[in-house]
Amino acid sequence: MRVDAVADSADVGIRYRPFLLGPIFKAQGWDTSPFNIYESKGRYMWRDLERICADLAIPFRRPDPFPQNSLLAARVAMAGTGEGWHDAFCRAVFRVQFGEGRRIDDASVIEDILNELGAPARDILELAGSDHVKLKLRAETEQASARGIFGAPSFVTPDGELFWGHDRLDAAIAWAKRRAG
Repeated sequence: MRVDAVADSADVGIRYRPFLLGPIFKAQGWDTSPFNIYESKGRYMWRDLERICADLAIPFRRPDPFPQNSLLAARVAMAGTGEGWHDAFCRAVFRVQFGEGRRIDDASVIEDILNELGAPARDILELAGSDHVKLKLRAETEQASARGIFGAPSFVTPDGELFWGHDRLDAAIAWAKRRAG
C-alpha cells in the first residue's frame, strides 16, 4: 500500500505485474500458503502484519479463508495492464481482502472495485475471461517463477535484482535508484 509513495519520493518508476502464487507454490511442493503449512511461522507472520499495518495506520483484517482464490482478480489486473485504473485496481484488491475482509474470489467484489474506479466493469470482466488474458497471465506467472519470485510482495529492479517482502521495499527502491543514476 505504500510502494507508490516510496517510489515517487525517490523518483523511481513502478510497474505492477500480476501473477499467480499458486502455481509457484505448487512447483515448490506446497498446496497452500507457507503461512498455513508452517503453523508457528504463520502465527508470527499474521501478528507481524497486524503490527506493520497498525504502525502505518492501514486497516487490517485477516482474510477468511486464506488463501483466497485470486484467479479472477489477477485476470482482471492483467486485462487492465496499461489502463489508467490498473494500479489503483491492484491496490484496491489488497485493500478489500486484507483491510476489509472481503472475498476477492467473489465476482461482485471485483465488479464493485471496478465500479469505484469508474472502469467499465462488465466489459473488463468479459475480457478477463478471454483466452488472450488467460495466456498472458500464465506467461507472467511463468516469468515470475523464472525470475525466482517465491512470494509477494516481490520487487524486481530493472537490472533483475529480486527483493522480497514489505521490509525490503526501501532497499529495492534504493537499489533501483542507484542503478538508474
